[in-house]
Amino acid sequence: MKSEKEKLILGMDQHELNMFMKRYGIVFVMLGMFVILIFASPNFLKTNNLINILVSVSINGVLALGMVFVITAGGIDLSIGAMLALASTTIGVVLSLTGSNMLACIAAIVICGLLGLVNGILVAKFNMFPFVVTLASQLVIRGLGYMISGGYSVALANPTFSQIGLGKLFPLMPYPVIILLVVFIISYVLLHMTKFGRYVYAVGGNINAATASGVNIFWTRTTTFVISGIFAGIAGILMTAKINAAQPNIGVGYETDAIAACVIGGASFAGGVSTIPGTLVGIVIIGLIYNGMNLIGIESYYQTIVKGLLIIGAVMLDMTINKKRG
Repeated sequence: MKSEKEKLILGMDQHELNMFMKRYGIVFVMLGMFVILIFASPNFLKTNNLINILVSVSINGVLALGMVFVITAGGIDLSIGAMLALASTTIGVVLSLTGSNMLACIAAIVICGLLGLVNGILVAKFNMFPFVVTLASQLVIRGLGYMISGGYSVALANPTFSQIGLGKLFPLMPYPVIILLVVFIISYVLLHMTKFGRYVYAVGGNINAATASGVNIFWTRTTTFVISGIFAGIAGILMTAKINAAQPNIGVGYETDAIAACVIGGASFAGGVSTIPGTLVGIVIIGLIYNGMNLIGIESYYQTIVKGLLIIGAVMLDMTINKKRG
């Protein structure tokens, strides 16, 4: 028979182990995937391949870093893929009219930010379900993209703009990766080091307690959607520059990768739980899955199956942790 003291110590050790695995377990998963892929393919560790992984996850990484704000506050944003497409068509129109790269980028970001504001107002002011609001706005926004472009893709005769997606600051530092790191730093500061970030966690964790504490629920929830929209605009700039064309049909399903990165990285659909580093690790894991399967020669549709199973597994783990916590 164990004494009460021994039981208490064992309980504390188990709790500390659970907290350690919850905080750093996803990192071990990523490292494990690295090791597996090193043995599975001799081409995995080549410098060009590692850079390609980072470049390939940069667009979805920016989207995921915006999505995590919304999920942490207890919402979801299904419209970011459509916003990316609208940003692309906006860039095409502005470049054709003015030829200004800066003006095109600003216009794309502002329009997506305003659309995020509309989503946020509908959710926070009128208490509409985020899933329904953003599902509907996804259709409206993509329709706007087709309307602006006339339904056609437009090649961009602007080599300077294409450098945003294809250029490098140094031989090993592509601009998309640099932009992802900048967005990561901004996101980390906002969510983990500001009063706004504490409000986001409070609203997602317990909205009634947050209201009683004086948190402005409306502006906190609305701002998370604005951030998501702005980041979708940035992702649209990267995608448009990468393919060197303004297309209204891009970004389909990109919200799925963003959601997957968030939940794999430890964000809870119940709200109030997430980390910016965890989200970045989550999107890298998705990138490793795609890259690894391509290197091994596995068909692309299996990647979708694996991604779906990962989301289910992450949600089940989150539900188990929440049940134990309750």
